[in-house]
Amino acid sequence: QVQVVESGGGLVQAGGSLRLSCVVSGRAFSNYARGWFRQVPGKDREFVGVIDGNNDITDYGGSVKGRFTIPRDDSKNTVYLQMNSLKPEDTAIYYCASGKYGHAGASEKDYFYWGQGTRVTVSS
Repeated sequence: QVQVVESGGGLVQAGGSLRLSCVVSGRAFSNYARGWFRQVPGKDREFVGVIDGNNDITDYGGSVKGRFTIPRDDSKNTVYLQMNSLKPEDTAIYYCASGKYGHAGASEKDYFYWGQGTRVTVSS
């Protein structure tokens, strides 16, 4: 069974940093891309970033580029969303998703499996 589990959300002050974790079980870690999305209640999910399954190629949404990165730890089958210079507009529920293939992009259709989300609140 494939499971996607995000963790690490919380409350942080604007300008601060937060690190989310995503563990995907039931699939070979290096074979599939892993993406991050976020969603504000009542709005569509927004692409945040993605890292390829078997290399360090990444892509980021324009609103977070230069502030967020996606480190990986292959030994833990884990990828992270390192969020720096947080802004109030970053407040959302953040979702991790496991891709259909080793490469994925900004479309939700590129992903098979989704986590339940973890809430991030950035105060001003």
